[in-house]
This record gives sequence, C-alpha cells and structure tokens, in this order.
Amino acid sequence: MDPFSAEGELLNIHNGFHQGDYTSVISFDTSSLSSSNKLPARILQLRAQIASGNSKAVLSSKDLGDTPDYTAVKALAKYSLGNRAEAVKEAEKLAQTQQENATVQLLVGTVLQAEGRTEEALELLSKHQGSLEAIALITQIHLQQNRSDLALKEVTAARKWAQDSLLVNIAESWVGLRLGGERYQSAFYVFEEMATAPSSTSSSTPAIKSLIGQAICELHLGRLPEAEAALQQALKDSEGACSLEAMANSLVLATIMGKANEAEELRAGLEREGKGREHPMLVDLREKGEAFDSAAAKYSAKVAG
Repeated sequence: MDPFSAEGELLNIHNGFHQGDYTSVISFDTSSLSSSNKLPARILQLRAQIASGNSKAVLSSKDLGDTPDYTAVKALAKYSLGNRAEAVKEAEKLAQTQQENATVQLLVGTVLQAEGRTEEALELLSKHQGSLEAIALITQIHLQQNRSDLALKEVTAARKWAQDSLLVNIAESWVGLRLGGERYQSAFYVFEEMATAPSSTSSSTPAIKSLIGQAICELHLGRLPEAEAALQQALKDSEGACSLEAMANSLVLATIMGKANEAEELRAGLEREGKGREHPMLVDLREKGEAFDSAAAKYSAKVAG
C-alpha cells in the first residue's frame, strides 16, 4: 500500500509538510510507524527543519548516516546555508550514482534547479516512479521556465491517477495562478481550505504557506483588504523561509495599494533578514535596476536652447 495514500500511515505528516505546518511535522510522533516508513518520515522532518531555517540543526543531527537519503538531505541543508560549492559537488555525485532513489531525485533536483541547472534537474526528476513530489517540483520548474503548457500537462496527467491528493490540488493551483481567469477562484478555494482547516498533524495554527497562497489568490481576484488581512496574520506567525515569503508578498501588496512608506519599510526589513537579500524578488529588482542604470548611462540629457 502507498504510505502517502488516504489509507497510508504517512498521509498526515506528508500533508502537514506540504501545507507548510513545519512545527507539527518536526514534532510528529513516529514511534508507531512501521519500520519501512520511519525513514521517509524522518526525511520529511529534516526537510521541515530546513524549510524552517534550521539547517544547522539538521547538519548537527547525530542520527544522520551516509546513506543516499541522508546525504541528499545534507546537501540541501548545506546549499540553504550558502555552502553552494560543497552542496553541488555532493549533489552531482548522487545524481550520477543514485538516480533511482526517490529522495535523491527530489532533493538533488531541488539543488540543481536552484543552481540554475534546469535541464539536469528535469532529467533526474524524470526518472521518478509515480512520485507526486517529483511531479510537483517538475511543475514548479516549468512555471519558472514560463512553460505553463508543460506545467498544465504534468498536473493534468497526475490528476488522472491521484484524484484526491492534496499535493496535486496545490500543484494545480500553482498552474491556475499562472493561467488566470476562473482558475484564480479555484486556486483560492484550495488555499483557503488549507488555511482555515487545521493540519491533520494536529496543529491548531493555520499553516503560513497556506495563508500566503490564499493572500496571493485574493490579490489576483482584486480583494486587496482580504489579501492584506491574510498576510498580516502570516507575518505575525511566520519564521524562517516562510517569514521571507510573507514579507515579500506584503511588499508587493503594499506597492499595489499605494502604501509607499510601508513598502519601503518592508523592503528594508527584507534586506536585513538573514538570507532575505538573496530573495528572488530582491535579486530581480537589483538586476532590473542595474540594467536601467546601464541603459540610462548611454544617453545624456539635452536642454532645449
């Protein structure tokens, strides 16, 4: 039986992770799990620590051996801490020697994509055997490539055999947010349900990722006050990577709403936050600013006589 299916014993911790309820995933009681599911559960807990900004704690864990699964986790943790060279070296070795390992496919694929090696990431991920997580990551990559057609193809195929999967719903919502139209409302329903319903890992706190997703949908639907309320709650409760995403989206919303002072404060706050300066949005803004300055430098102002 698939441990991630509706009847599987990893369903709750798996869904909790993808809802962004990292605290509950980390504290999830794995003592009653069957021996075959203890490793996948432990991997999810380590990934939740990395997603929460606790990569140093992951690398200092005493129970991590040199198995391919744990080596892939450590490579991702190192990359998240900025040790890119070592992380990529380990990822490359795993990609060459452990291509059939599901954890390696997913986490090494993540590192390779983050490093800009998209084709290598996709080649590795394509070797999956019915992994919804691999499909979700492939979908994300295609969206980053502005290939909404390929992203839609991935989720449409997955929907045929994983109809009730939360992860398929989430991936389908990502695509919907890119395609727009009536799909905005469909995506909103998915994120709203996740944000208002407590995670099945028993936490009573709305998952921050779900709140951010809901806010983005509200923004696209033109419901700015509702988007602001969701992001304010996310800012209040978030930490680590989720905190950066909440700040970045709040910055976008403040700009759209014409709140220039608030937007500037959020931008300055994001710059000060640990890895915030390397947030994709700020990197993109800097690159565009440099491109503008470079173009402007080629021209000189002319004063009419």
